[in-house]
Amino acid sequence: MEKQQQLTIIVWMKRLAGTTTILVWLYVMYIFIQEQAPFNEVVPYCMGSTMLIFGILSMIFKGLEYWEKKISKEI
Repeated sequence: MEKQQQLTIIVWMKRLAGTTTILVWLYVMYIFIQEQAPFNEVVPYCMGSTMLIFGILSMIFKGLEYWEKKISKEI
Protein backbone atom coordinates (compact mmCIF):
# COMPACT_ATOMS: atom_id res chain seq x y z
CA MET A 1 0.00 0.00 0.00
CA GLU A 2 2.91 2.33 0.63
CA LYS A 3 3.96 2.19 -3.03
CA GLN A 4 0.43 3.05 -4.12
CA GLN A 5 0.43 6.02 -1.76
CA GLN A 6 3.72 7.21 -3.25
CA LEU A 7 2.24 6.99 -6.75
CA THR A 8 -0.76 9.03 -5.59
CA ILE A 9 1.57 11.62 -4.07
CA ILE A 10 3.50 11.84 -7.35
CA VAL A 11 0.29 12.45 -9.30
CA TRP A 12 -0.73 15.23 -6.92
CA MET A 13 2.76 16.74 -7.05
CA LYS A 14 2.48 16.87 -10.85
CA ARG A 15 -0.87 18.61 -10.58
CA LEU A 16 0.45 21.06 -8.01
CA ALA A 17 3.56 21.80 -10.09
CA GLY A 18 1.49 22.39 -13.22
CA THR A 19 -0.99 24.65 -11.45
CA THR A 20 1.75 26.62 -9.72
CA THR A 21 3.62 27.04 -12.98
CA ILE A 22 0.54 28.36 -14.79
CA LEU A 23 -0.16 30.80 -11.94
CA VAL A 24 3.44 32.05 -11.90
CA TRP A 25 3.39 32.42 -15.69
CA LEU A 26 0.12 34.36 -15.59
CA TYR A 27 1.55 36.65 -12.89
CA VAL A 28 4.69 37.30 -14.95
CA MET A 29 2.60 38.01 -18.05
CA TYR A 30 0.45 40.40 -16.01
CA ILE A 31 3.61 42.27 -14.96
CA PHE A 32 4.70 42.55 -18.60
CA ILE A 33 1.25 43.81 -19.63
CA GLN A 34 1.46 46.53 -16.98
CA GLU A 35 4.89 47.64 -18.26
CA GLN A 36 4.96 51.15 -19.71
CA ALA A 37 7.45 50.20 -22.43
CA PRO A 38 6.18 49.34 -25.90
CA PHE A 39 5.31 45.68 -26.31
CA ASN A 40 8.01 45.03 -28.93
CA GLU A 41 10.64 45.95 -26.29
CA VAL A 42 9.09 43.61 -23.72
CA VAL A 43 8.73 40.62 -26.07
CA PRO A 44 12.25 39.19 -25.49
CA TYR A 45 11.72 39.22 -21.72
CA CYS A 46 8.28 37.68 -22.17
CA MET A 47 9.63 34.88 -24.35
CA GLY A 48 12.65 34.28 -22.13
CA SER A 49 10.62 34.09 -18.94
CA THR A 50 8.09 31.77 -20.59
CA MET A 51 10.85 29.42 -21.74
CA LEU A 52 12.49 29.49 -18.30
CA ILE A 53 9.25 28.89 -16.38
CA PHE A 54 8.10 26.00 -18.54
CA GLY A 55 11.64 24.60 -18.75
CA ILE A 56 11.68 24.32 -14.98
CA LEU A 57 8.26 22.64 -15.09
CA SER A 58 9.61 20.16 -17.65
CA MET A 59 12.54 19.29 -15.39
CA ILE A 60 10.20 18.78 -12.43
CA PHE A 61 7.95 16.52 -14.52
CA LYS A 62 10.93 14.49 -15.78
CA GLY A 63 12.10 13.95 -12.21
CA LEU A 64 8.63 12.92 -11.04
CA GLU A 65 8.18 10.59 -14.01
CA TYR A 66 11.55 8.98 -13.28
CA TRP A 67 10.50 8.48 -9.66
CA GLU A 68 7.10 7.14 -10.77
CA LYS A 69 8.68 4.66 -13.20
CA LYS A 70 11.09 3.46 -10.49
CA ILE A 71 8.24 2.85 -8.06
CA SER A 72 6.07 1.18 -10.71
CA LYS A 73 8.81 -1.37 -11.46
CA GLU A 74 8.89 -2.36 -7.80
CA ILE A 75 5.17 -3.09 -7.66
